[in-house]
Amino acid sequence: MNMRTITFNELRKIKDALPSGSMHRIADELGLNVDTVRNFFGGHNFKEGKSVGIHLEPGPDGGLVMIDDTTVLDRALKILDEVASETTEAVRA
Repeated sequence: MNMRTITFNELRKIKDALPSGSMHRIADELGLNVDTVRNFFGGHNFKEGKSVGIHLEPGPDGGLVMIDDTTVLDRALKILDEVASETTEAVRA
């Protein structure tokens, strides 16, 4: 389990760059409730989803987000890598 600190704005940029359906894909792949995945990216649905081990510290760029477990973030970054690879392959074709 890795710990990581990024700005809240960086976390939102990653979320916004994900293709449609990614929250459900991440939830399915990790066996999580989709609202738990959304909460990881700044959502606040704790009725359906669970807290995800992120801690917010106020500051510039939306503040800092300390992530206890980067599994959801790692999966999101993997999806973004896949999208980038598909785009690169399409350009080469």
